[in-house]
Amino acid sequence: MRHKTALLILFAFIFSSAFAQQQSNATFEGYGMEDAVIDVAANTGKAVVSISIEKVSKSGSVRRFQFQSPFGGESPFGEDDFFNRFFDDFFGDIPQKEYKQKGLGSGVIIDPEGYVLTNEHVVSDADKITVTLPDGREFKGEVKGKDMRSDLAIIKINSKDLPVAPLGDSDALRIGQWVVAIGNPFGFIMETPEPTVTTGVISALHRSLGRTNLRERDYNDLIQTDAAINPGNSGGPLVNLKGEVIGINVAIFSTSGGYQGIGFAIPVNNAKRIISQLIEGKKILYGWLGVTVQDLTEDLAKHFGLSGKQGALVAAVLEDGPAQKAGIKEGDIIKKFANIEINSVRELLTAVGKAEVGRKVKVTVVRDKKEIVLGVEIGERPQDLEKLSSAASQEGWRGLQVEGLNSETAKRYKIEEKRGVLVVNVEPGSPADESGIIPGDIILEINKRPVKDISDYEKAIGSAKGDCLIRTQRGFFLIKGE
Repeated sequence: MRHKTALLILFAFIFSSAFAQQQSNATFEGYGMEDAVIDVAANTGKAVVSISIEKVSKSGSVRRFQFQSPFGGESPFGEDDFFNRFFDDFFGDIPQKEYKQKGLGSGVIIDPEGYVLTNEHVVSDADKITVTLPDGREFKGEVKGKDMRSDLAIIKINSKDLPVAPLGDSDALRIGQWVVAIGNPFGFIMETPEPTVTTGVISALHRSLGRTNLRERDYNDLIQTDAAINPGNSGGPLVNLKGEVIGINVAIFSTSGGYQGIGFAIPVNNAKRIISQLIEGKKILYGWLGVTVQDLTEDLAKHFGLSGKQGALVAAVLEDGPAQKAGIKEGDIIKKFANIEINSVRELLTAVGKAEVGRKVKVTVVRDKKEIVLGVEIGERPQDLEKLSSAASQEGWRGLQVEGLNSETAKRYKIEEKRGVLVVNVEPGSPADESGIIPGDIILEINKRPVKDISDYEKAIGSAKGDCLIRTQRGFFLIKGE
């Protein structure tokens, strides 16, 4: 009995010692993180700047009076009539008023010679840029290069031997990793040039904000964090506990305009790829295939005989684009791009955008359940891409793009119908999209009017008004009037 009691006491001692050691380690780790955040604030914080901008806008009419006919239209006496000249001489012109718009943001020094990385939208169209260092010194900022699509810019200040924030590796990030956001929320309201520090974790990777008001911006590969990001933080760095910049804060998601735990940052590796070009003031080139693509749904995957939804479905091929020249066709499913597995439209757009313009790459597509490898020479993304895409999708009639039926399309889409027109693309968010019509549908009737071919289709939509009842091989759909 005594031996058992002694054994129990020994086990209790060992357990309590292990527990105490565990508690000691937890406490040590806790203090370690606290020290890391303090070091990041003290060291990397020295390289974070405030950016204030001014834009000068003009408004008002330059002419006070102009004599016009009492019946409307221009003056019956012509442009040089006596009355108009009289009013001009007597009253003169109204001078255009100038008013200043001010904006605030943040930036991070990446070179001791005074190069500052920030968001393009922070400095866009600025007439005056003032950069304030954490020690209170102010400098005039000059935009060296900017790129709207990546929403990144480089500004230069006339100073040397400045503190620099090291750039990390955003590809190595993991969900749950601790990060620190540094910037100047609400600008100079705080009445101090020192940046604010907030902490949080990486909430998600490769997030997409979808379509924005400025569709030229590409927000399809963002870091999501719960570190507090508020107005004025844009352009500031998101930093790991080593003090390395792993992202550039770009936006918050909020229903009230305030912080709600969801912030986004541009991965720093996206910036590293173009920083030298921005410093040199060069135009940033992005790869382009010349296709409209969409993600596969379960129904579409089943329709094309695929076992999963991986890939990007080609809904339209732009005329004379790289894809058309390489032989890519509507209905192809892109599975690989330059040996990169493609699981979604986002992955394809990211891979194509990063591809070198003029380079020839292999693209693997599935067509009629067979894999085909095609060589595509990457083109340069056009400035007027939105116009080209709109033209290609025939957005003129409720977001539908159609083509006539022939033996090739019938085989590709497994169509038994001998009449009608084939829907090859539906503009996202359009009335056709909201009705439930999808690529692969065959339009047979519009408002009970038979559609046998493209000619019938054009006649039918030419006279269509208000809500339209569409009959396809899948049934009826109602497209709302515009």
